[in-house]
Amino acid sequence: MGLDIEKSEFSAAEYGRFKKQLNGNLQALEQLLKRPGFGEGATTIGAELEIYIVDQQGRPLFVNQALHAAVNDPQLALELNRYNLEYNLSPVSAQGTPFSQLENEILGALNALQHAADQYGGQVVPIGILPTLKRRHFGPHAMTDLPRFHALTRALSRMRGELFSVRINGPEPISLRSRDVTLEGANTSMQLHCRVEPERFAALFNAMQLATPIVLAIAGNSPFMLGQRLWHETRIPLIKHAIDGRTRDVREAHLPSRVSFGHGWVRHGAYELFAESVHLHEPILPICNGEDALALAGAGELPSLFELRLHQGTVWPWNRPVFDDAGGGHLRIEMRALPAGPSPCDMMANAAFLLGLAEGMSKDIEARIPTMPFLAVEHNFYRAAEKGLMAHLLWPDPEGHKPLVTLPACELALSLLPLAEEGLRQIGVDETESKHYLGIIRQRIQNRMTGACWQLKTFKRLLNTEVRHRALTLMVKRYIEHVRNNQPVSSWMESR
Repeated sequence: MGLDIEKSEFSAAEYGRFKKQLNGNLQALEQLLKRPGFGEGATTIGAELEIYIVDQQGRPLFVNQALHAAVNDPQLALELNRYNLEYNLSPVSAQGTPFSQLENEILGALNALQHAADQYGGQVVPIGILPTLKRRHFGPHAMTDLPRFHALTRALSRMRGELFSVRINGPEPISLRSRDVTLEGANTSMQLHCRVEPERFAALFNAMQLATPIVLAIAGNSPFMLGQRLWHETRIPLIKHAIDGRTRDVREAHLPSRVSFGHGWVRHGAYELFAESVHLHEPILPICNGEDALALAGAGELPSLFELRLHQGTVWPWNRPVFDDAGGGHLRIEMRALPAGPSPCDMMANAAFLLGLAEGMSKDIEARIPTMPFLAVEHNFYRAAEKGLMAHLLWPDPEGHKPLVTLPACELALSLLPLAEEGLRQIGVDETESKHYLGIIRQRIQNRMTGACWQLKTFKRLLNTEVRHRALTLMVKRYIEHVRNNQPVSSWMESR
């Protein structure tokens, strides 16, 4: 979706050509994955960090295009809403100190963006959903004026009707109706990327699915939407509702959503996930580049698979396969469930725990899969998003007396830290690096303090002396101060 698109309306003939190209891309990918040596290479890690731009009162500031132009950094991209930006971090080798390198790049990027924001009286902040958002911060006037975003709105409207509903339960439930996709723009995340060789893809992807709910439970940072207390990670239901794309009858028929946790364990490799996207979801942006991917693959060359990559960018599973033609072509797993924030060190701790746990589990994933039904993992994902640290998750009985038991997420995460450390060791991460970032996770669990917990507790305390909107404003201001100090959220003392 970062592609520059010059139009926002398409004909039936254009959709037809795109579908033909898409099927050719899929066949070409199948050939590439069978090619000896394709995708081989060392493990690398990268990330995309989405951020908010706010004013001095912590309210959205609609200046993303001005900041984008001022910074003039090719790694900086415009996001859907006019108060969001995305910074694409440089991929680094998994060996050595990858998380420290990424953390330092985040700090440098935030400093550069803050310098640019100063001239507009603005501040930049990584936070899953900004608590001070109001209904007036959404709508066509809030959308970044680029054809690709208008095209996305028109395409989803064509599929599901112009008006759609968003309902999220929680301590203070919300119910909204909207005609565009700017509600989705409320969500900001830190999307991790991990390069993986094709023969290891199924094992690592399945392990990533198994690990994601556990890490999500101790990483929540989005407890508010429109100032209402909802899920610890409200991004999860909000994204699902805001860009689902299905009409009511399609939902009731239980046909797949464009936003999902997946449809089952991967059996063989990446191809089946790309094939699912092609066969289960109608194209949204039918733009072709004219390449004959199948002919190029047959001739031993490397096609770009432009249409397949574009289509993949309009289907949003929480863990997603990525094909990239860079460096001779390779595969990545994109992990999309983790929120932006709180501090850069917290985000890298989340990354280390997720990647380490997935790598640790991947070595015996074939033995783990029969003990853990996929529906149980999906259940864990949504419970983790809703309850955060207080979630109880299904897991194979450590004592072996029952098939599955329900364990506190904190207890389960704590017990799996040694496996995560072993997984990081397997991919060459320095021991000091592993201990530092997993130590942040351990402290967070022991102190029972995630970004979501800090926001909720600080807000509750401020409500004792302030009216609601003032309490939200003060809480966001203090959050920004802590983020700038880059200390782990578990050490933020105000709310305790």
